[in-house]
Amino acid sequence: MDMTKKEAILKAAQEAFGQLGFTAATVKDVAGRAEVSFGLVSHYFGSKQDLFLAAGFDMADRLIACLQEATSNQPTGLDGIISYMTAYFDFTEQHRTGFPVLLRCSPFSHMEPGVDAARVAEKFSIFIEELKRCVSLGIADGSVRDLPPEETALIIYGNIVGSVRTSLLTPYKSDGIFDETIKHVKRSLTVGLDQDI
Repeated sequence: MDMTKKEAILKAAQEAFGQLGFTAATVKDVAGRAEVSFGLVSHYFGSKQDLFLAAGFDMADRLIACLQEATSNQPTGLDGIISYMTAYFDFTEQHRTGFPVLLRCSPFSHMEPGVDAARVAEKFSIFIEELKRCVSLGIADGSVRDLPPEETALIIYGNIVGSVRTSLLTPYKSDGIFDETIKHVKRSLTVGLDQDI
């Protein structure tokens, strides 16, 4: 399937902002990567800030759909959490060149002046709410020990983001970090572990 020009611009913006960050990436660079005119980028997306949010939100929406599919119909809350993490890490690997835009356009990163931080936080609350739902389900069905759902969801998400940032944005050797992160979270949540850990 051929990409539309708008889709090509979004993909180019995800790569440019993901690789270079908001400040260093330019609309001209995005237009060059997408092989379209500067004016067409502005026509579709307006300002650089709007393009940045559109690129980040497009990636977020695709990831949210993937995560919701992965967590639906899981037999336990713990299975839902593990499926969420697995799907998140698989999506990251499948979109390595563009995924860093989601790390840069998130409430877990420094927000650039002019970028609507409230809209970003609202979008990212969907990620936390899905995890919170799985944690609450796990507590109710006995697959997750009794923990505060909201804080637990934030901690799990923090582990996910930390692993992805390490894998994509740092020079550290990180082979196997995704599998180890899943094992770590599973050990932390599993009923029967010492409650004082």
